[in-house]
Amino acid sequence: MAAAPLYCVCRQPYDVSRFMIECDICKDWFHGSCVQVEEHHAVDIDVYHCPNCDVKHGPSLMKKRNNWHRHDYTEPDDGTKPVQAGTSKFVKELQNRTFPSAEEILIRMKGEQVTARFLERHGFNYPIAVTEMEGLGLKLPPSTFSVRDVEQYVGGDKVIDVIDVARQADSKMKLGTFVKYFTNPHRPKVLNLISLEFSDTKMSELVEVPDVARKMSWVENYWPDDSFFPKPFVQKYCLMGVKDSYTDFHIDFGGTSVWYHVLWGEKIFYLIKPTSTNLALYEAWSSSPNQSEVFFGDKVEKCYKCVVSQGTTLLIPTGWIHGVLTSQDCMAFGGNFLHNLNIGMQLRCYEMERRLKTPDLFKFPYFEAICWYVAKNLLEMLKELREDNCPPSTYLVDGVKALISALKTWLKREATQPTSEVPDHIRPNHLIKELTKEIRYLEGCGAPAGTNGCPATRSALERFCQARRARRAARRLREQQQQAPKLPTNLDILEQHTREVLKRLEVGPLEEDAAFCAKVHGKLNKVSTASAAAAAESLEDNHLRLMMVNGRIIR
Repeated sequence: MAAAPLYCVCRQPYDVSRFMIECDICKDWFHGSCVQVEEHHAVDIDVYHCPNCDVKHGPSLMKKRNNWHRHDYTEPDDGTKPVQAGTSKFVKELQNRTFPSAEEILIRMKGEQVTARFLERHGFNYPIAVTEMEGLGLKLPPSTFSVRDVEQYVGGDKVIDVIDVARQADSKMKLGTFVKYFTNPHRPKVLNLISLEFSDTKMSELVEVPDVARKMSWVENYWPDDSFFPKPFVQKYCLMGVKDSYTDFHIDFGGTSVWYHVLWGEKIFYLIKPTSTNLALYEAWSSSPNQSEVFFGDKVEKCYKCVVSQGTTLLIPTGWIHGVLTSQDCMAFGGNFLHNLNIGMQLRCYEMERRLKTPDLFKFPYFEAICWYVAKNLLEMLKELREDNCPPSTYLVDGVKALISALKTWLKREATQPTSEVPDHIRPNHLIKELTKEIRYLEGCGAPAGTNGCPATRSALERFCQARRARRAARRLREQQQQAPKLPTNLDILEQHTREVLKRLEVGPLEEDAAFCAKVHGKLNKVSTASAAAAAESLEDNHLRLMMVNGRIIR
């Protein structure tokens, strides 16, 4: 086989995971990390000279800025092209605009009031703002926690995705490099970090998600420990943005609900209700070629402005379309979760993502797999409710109907596009058939589903989830016991002691020789003393006491 070509000053073969830049003189390729060129800086270079060539040809030539309102700042500013999202001119115009206040749709609650039972009874259809945190179950670092602290807990070498706000384009860099940028008073660019998931780092111990998000989460309640697919980690994000960072309008992946808490700084959310009309407008806008030139808030009837200041937690329900402006340097924590209250909307958002050909990187990990797990568990739940003679809540029945329809569609698609996320231990056709049977039973018997769920329904749901958690805890305990060294029982110790004594007593045929008898007698005395000491030491921790008469244990 031919040897792989070598590149860069390090003379290493091509590595798809590392950013590289080509020298416009010698045409060799160089790793950005080897020649001190960050990926987000490379777009500003017009003609690149590598370290070898810049000795003879001088330093690299940079692009010339001609405008402040286009993603490509080299375009001539002739006044013919509209402002694009994220540019400095766009941000200034956005800050000067007026919007309806989010107080029209916002539900303000105390932390102790935001419970799964409350949302099951009243629905989770409007954003909730919490300023009194007691009872919410949210644990966070102190407000003095800095970006340097994040680097210390997560590690400066972790590669992260950052957004170049003026271009609305992402690039990779090390966390340590981003922290250095963030703490520098001179920032030539506006960079935004919104996708640092830290569940697998030491920082995870400092953060606990709100109780309501944990108790309602599909991943926490229904994802099995022995799943073939890796468990999705989407519950713990750290967001660090400098002033004037902007994220354009979007729906969180898979229609997940989301919680945000501003640790310090301030963020402004522009919220749009997910009506059928607005969702259709959003899909058309997302697929349009001039998306960045159109402010989506202008296309809908109402776009609400919600200022989230330091110490405030915001919970956004399924499907809400929102853009975010960072009005001050800010650190926030957040997380996403799927749940039973809005299954139909979650599935609708997922199918929209498919039609828009959203890259897998920006979709909920293994969304279809978790829907199969949920379907299996909801079937058990419906059976338990039927046995308890208690009709399920309307949201649950509607959700199961939407889920059945989606599962059927995915199975049909498998025939032409084999990208299966059906778990191995699930029989898909049988599961769909059994779920359909439960829904037909509910419709046939005419039992009215409770709009908000009767107390018996809620207790059944809680009992079901508690039973699942207990089973998972028992399984983990069994695994730990299997892995832990087994402690010997009293009988094990007695058997071992007996074997040792018998082994030591194995002597040759006795001779009627006084000298030999004396030797054996001495040996037996030694063995007896040693074995007695060993037995006493072994049995001390087990509180086993023996009474022996003529060599027999009588008690």
